[in-house]
Amino acid sequence: MKNLANFLFEVGMLKRTPRSGFQFLGSGSESVAEHIFRAAMIGYTLARLDPEADLGKVLQLCLFHDLPEARTGDMNYVNKKYVAVDEKKAVADLAATLPFGADYRATVEEFCRNESREARLAHDADQLEMILSLKEYRDLGNRYAEQWYPFTLQRLKTESARELAAAIWETDSSRWWFDSDQEWWINGRKPGKD
Repeated sequence: MKNLANFLFEVGMLKRTPRSGFQFLGSGSESVAEHIFRAAMIGYTLARLDPEADLGKVLQLCLFHDLPEARTGDMNYVNKKYVAVDEKKAVADLAATLPFGADYRATVEEFCRNESREARLAHDADQLEMILSLKEYRDLGNRYAEQWYPFTLQRLKTESARELAAAIWETDSSRWWFDSDQEWWINGRKPGKD
């Protein structure tokens, strides 16, 4: 049980591990844990759109795909040009302490190989999470987000992810909550209600 407690503390480190690419975008920030959460929700969505996908496997891949970053930190595309990170050692070291270590190792390896239907969906969820962030920052005036979008879009592997990316890019990121109910936004109530 102590190893499991340590594992859960390690997972908690992801809340304090920043995603480093936002430094280059010039605005925004998020932790690796925040990224994983939304990627898992996107993975769930993509898996529900694909009747042949194993939903549980997609979620597992999304949840574990960046767990090694608790040990290695987040390496963005610029960092990866110059720095070699031994992610396999980070995975092996954690796996050695877990009763489900072999499953954890196999999950990360499946994600890295990106060959299974579920791994492709998890990779697409990872990229769509970035596309959502880029769209949010573009809507707030970051002109560089527009330049990053085509590169992220080219990483998508499935048609459903490409369709979702197009819808994301065309949708105002604040419209989900801000509707045309002017009375509500002025007075905090519906017309005729006291």
